[in-house]
Amino acid sequence: MSRADQGDRAVVLLSGGLDSATALAMAHAAGHACHALSFDYGQRHGPELAAAARIARELGAVEHRVIRLDMAAIGGSALTDPAIDVPVSGVSDGIPVTYVPARNTVFLSYALGLAEVLEAGHIFIGVNAVDYSGYPDCRPEYIEAFQTMANLATRAGVEGRGVRIHTPLIHLRKAEIIARGQQLGVDYSLTISCYDPDPEGRACGVCDSCRLRAEGFRAAGVADPTRYQAGR
Repeated sequence: MSRADQGDRAVVLLSGGLDSATALAMAHAAGHACHALSFDYGQRHGPELAAAARIARELGAVEHRVIRLDMAAIGGSALTDPAIDVPVSGVSDGIPVTYVPARNTVFLSYALGLAEVLEAGHIFIGVNAVDYSGYPDCRPEYIEAFQTMANLATRAGVEGRGVRIHTPLIHLRKAEIIARGQQLGVDYSLTISCYDPDPEGRACGVCDSCRLRAEGFRAAGVADPTRYQAGR
């Protein structure tokens, strides 16, 4: 395999939400052969995996892999423990109960391993440090630290073929992300951003993620295509 072939390949973490769909569209627009990677990790928002499959097809991913993990066995988050309620009182200060301990570290580690196997030169992740819910693993300094570790801990890194981690959304407002996705033809009706959707994939409309998403569409001047549950 040529170095050019390696450089064209990218592993894209795809949750099924608005941000990761935009990151995939941006990776594809940059000319990468995109290998989408999702996780069934015991999350209560399971319909997002069906959304991820739709997005991967729509946005031209070379393949879409789903890896099963059991982060519910660890618990500690409203997204993996049904005994912890998803907050609906609005975005608050501090780290919310929807934070899943070490989730991005686990996901990026799998993406890094897959990138090595595929001899891919790039990983894309749709983390955001502006309009987000206070997660520590969405900050630039966290990504920088993981990048350093990736170059030290992999054969590719030691041999000078290190994988580059891209965070194209990290400094964008939600409205700016939506505007960029619109330019790239992302169909946001395919995405799910809700922390607590119903079995049909309809959004609750009141969780932090739904609030941030709805405000993003309002600020962007774009009609919100989200399917909400009755009465929301």
